[in-house]
Amino acid sequence: MWTWTEGRAHWPALLATLLLASCTSIGPRSAPVPTVERAEQAAQQGRPADAARSYEALAAARSGAEVLDMQLRAARAWLAAREPDEAARVLAAAAPAANARQALEVQLVGIEIRLARGDAQRAWAELAALTQPAPGQGLARYLEVRERAAFATARYAEGVRAEIAREPLLTTPEERRASRSALLAALRAALEGGARISPASERDPVVRGWLELAPIAVTAATMPTTIGPALQHWRGRYPSHPANEIIRSDIEMQGSGPTARPAERVSHIALLLPVSGRQAAAAAQIRDGFFTAWYAMPVAERPQLRVYDTSSGNVADSISRAAAAGATVIVGPLLREEVSGAAHYAGPRPPILALNFLAAGEPAPDNFYQYALSPENEARSIAERLTGQGLRRGVALVPAGEWGTRVLAAFTEALRASGGELVGTASYFPAEADYSAPITELLRIDASRARHRRIEQVTGVKLAFEPRRRGDAQFIFAPAQAQTARQLRPQLRFHYAGDLPTYSTSDAYEPHPTANQDLDGLIFPDMPWMFGVGARTGSVREALRGAWGENGAARGKLFAFGYDACLLSVTIPAGTPIDIDGLTGRLRIDDDRRVRRELEWARIVNGQPRLLDAGSDTGAAY
Repeated sequence: MWTWTEGRAHWPALLATLLLASCTSIGPRSAPVPTVERAEQAAQQGRPADAARSYEALAAARSGAEVLDMQLRAARAWLAAREPDEAARVLAAAAPAANARQALEVQLVGIEIRLARGDAQRAWAELAALTQPAPGQGLARYLEVRERAAFATARYAEGVRAEIAREPLLTTPEERRASRSALLAALRAALEGGARISPASERDPVVRGWLELAPIAVTAATMPTTIGPALQHWRGRYPSHPANEIIRSDIEMQGSGPTARPAERVSHIALLLPVSGRQAAAAAQIRDGFFTAWYAMPVAERPQLRVYDTSSGNVADSISRAAAAGATVIVGPLLREEVSGAAHYAGPRPPILALNFLAAGEPAPDNFYQYALSPENEARSIAERLTGQGLRRGVALVPAGEWGTRVLAAFTEALRASGGELVGTASYFPAEADYSAPITELLRIDASRARHRRIEQVTGVKLAFEPRRRGDAQFIFAPAQAQTARQLRPQLRFHYAGDLPTYSTSDAYEPHPTANQDLDGLIFPDMPWMFGVGARTGSVREALRGAWGENGAARGKLFAFGYDACLLSVTIPAGTPIDIDGLTGRLRIDDDRRVRRELEWARIVNGQPRLLDAGSDTGAAY
């Protein structure tokens, strides 16, 4: 049992040690030159130092202008790894610039190195001496660095101006929303750090509006119930301001987290996780997310927190000890069989927030809540979205086995409840790789070919022919793991189903720049954390980046799951309705005391996820 009522300052050091222990030490060795894709993957996975070394190796193997391109990528990766001296070393040995774009990037990386070393004033002076580039020639990058340098030198209005100028260069509404959220978060962080911002002297109404909104955002983080009049006054002054789009998510919902709870209702949290044994890696990610949210609470409001190791399998003993120690809420256990054991615990206990769902049909006792990252939950959401858009008849193609059976059952139940129906189902074995047989059977391609042969036999004439798929299906539901989805989606297109809206669970998507090229057209839901959207996502990532660099900001789904579990743990015992904009989605409690997640929706376009709005999925993604 770990006790966190005393010595809380040891947590960051412990977590840093765990992070370091999980990293692989890369030493000099003889190995093939890595690919650009491998270097990009390292960066995406939160290993910027590995990416930097790969780019340096690539630079040594290239020629011409590509040498400097790889060196600049290496320098930026070293900066992401918080190694400005390494970045400076690479830049000092860089090849000559072959064009104006490269020359500008060399200067911008040099300025970023100065910022990383704390020489902000010199960085600003060097930036001010640069000629602003034209659009398409590095302007967006220039404005990004200018904003950072402006904030580092307390030139907040200049930073806002740089962000305003950069926004038209962003390609999607979601990128613009994320940019606005990041700007407000930067202004709020500056004020919380003791900065003085003077909106009255600013003539530009858009800039002045941002500067006036920042102190309201600061107040919302600690006293959300007091901001109504100030926010109403601000909206009256700036009815068309671009920040209006993010006020609800970035300011008004600030009260949905731990600071909105009645502090006296939760004084002691028991967190039950298998922190040793086979599930230790997953448990560590959940624990890290939980503690990140816990440390975000004001110190005076943090409840006592203890972690109990459930790897022995005796969950009843953990619950008994937590209740005897005075826990006012228990979070966990994690594994499904342990959750079932917790539901059957007969002794006195506080409310439980289980981190998995009970089996279908297994009743939950009083004060027993269930929260999980469940593919069945996503399947139900897909069914509801389909019928909500008038797509009521479709087919399902699922992997054989227990996972596919569970997901299909949840989807079918929700589809029928919403007035839809499946007109055909088929299963396949993922390991076989060739899914032509179940696909042609499901889409009735073989029936089309048989009709063609009969007509030719009757008429005795050779006929031009292209097989047709069944015409009674409006959609395909095809849940799959990522590797399988990358094989399945092209085969569906080959068999004349490329125009049918095809839906999958989030398991099909990997957040990697080149992993999803074969998935174009696929529609799926996922948590805001994975898409990098939402006010809370931006602020948590920024905090992690500040503490551990890009390694911290690249945490995955289980980290977000743990973070939201903490938000729920301090809200559920209060007995009030729950509506939380979390990292894993918008969280609400249904009548069965299960946490339901409202997710974001995306379609893969040119290998990248493009968010969808609440309208038709057959329209353009943005």
